Amino acid sequence: MIKAFVFGKFLPFHKGHEAMINFALSKCDYLSILVCCSDKENISDSVRKNWIEQTFNSKKNIEVKTFNYNESKLPNTSETSKNVSEIWATVFKELYPDYSLLITSERYGNFVAEYMNIQHLAFDISKKTFPVSATVIRNNLFANWQFLPDSVKPYFAIKVVILGTECTGKTTLTETLARHYDCSLVLEVARDLIPNSNDFTFDDLHLVASEHSKKIKNAAIGDNPLVIIDTDIHITKSYSKFTFGKELNVSDAIYKMNEANLYLYLNNDVEYFQDGTRLNEADRNLLDISHRQVLQDDNIEIIEVTGNWQDRFEKAVEQINKLTTLYGKKHWA
Repeated sequence: MIKAFVFGKFLPFHKGHEAMINFALSKCDYLSILVCCSDKENISDSVRKNWIEQTFNSKKNIEVKTFNYNESKLPNTSETSKNVSEIWATVFKELYPDYSLLITSERYGNFVAEYMNIQHLAFDISKKTFPVSATVIRNNLFANWQFLPDSVKPYFAIKVVILGTECTGKTTLTETLARHYDCSLVLEVARDLIPNSNDFTFDDLHLVASEHSKKIKNAAIGDNPLVIIDTDIHITKSYSKFTFGKELNVSDAIYKMNEANLYLYLNNDVEYFQDGTRLNEADRNLLDISHRQVLQDDNIEIIEVTGNWQDRFEKAVEQINKLTTLYGKKHWA
């Protein structure tokens, strides 16, 4: 029985890693994937482990392990160095005493295998199959988004939610921003499930919360890391309190999927238009108060957007540009 292992930081896990693991699986009977996590890195071992497990969840002859280490004791480097390779080979020999094969896509794999006295197989060291590296992705997430597997994309998706009471231009702004950035969008599912704001049941709100969450999940694995979302779970909760006077209890998974990086709240300082399906103007303004209270109670920090339609678009673009510029630092610092 041939037992092999691969190792890496997987920061982040990308399609080059995925191809290397598939190659490794074709060369052994059992494969162990070791996620090496430094005490200086932001993304936890459990998150990285989950990315890989989700990608290979149909494989039976595979395991994913994590190894947490302190950079003051073990070097965190990808350089091809005999000294560094010898240090890590000592660690790997303790973890894999009966393994006979190492697969890497780095030149230092030869040194590590030599010190372990096992065989090394190299995979695509020139990076011709997938011309990408984790470093390249960290430096430019947008340009290299296509190299992330679907299991990884939701973690890095940049979610912008457009909030506000009825008749404040949420849907129009969502669609305009999605065209401007050529990105994914999630429209308010309530408009399809509840055609009239004056006629719906409490159970309808549960369906809205569930379906909207599914749409966000699908959008997060789209072709662009940016996702513009029309309305979210907090607004659905507000409708529950405003209309039925009670809490809308939903799962933690729905809350998690609705978490966003930016919340833009459209002020109701625009002309009210009744299309026959909306609340009357007085109730619409009371609903605005309800929305704001729910957001405050849930500690959601909003950015107020006011003015005419062009002003709203320009202010939204300003905030989104600021977010995407700073976004990388949040994960990689």
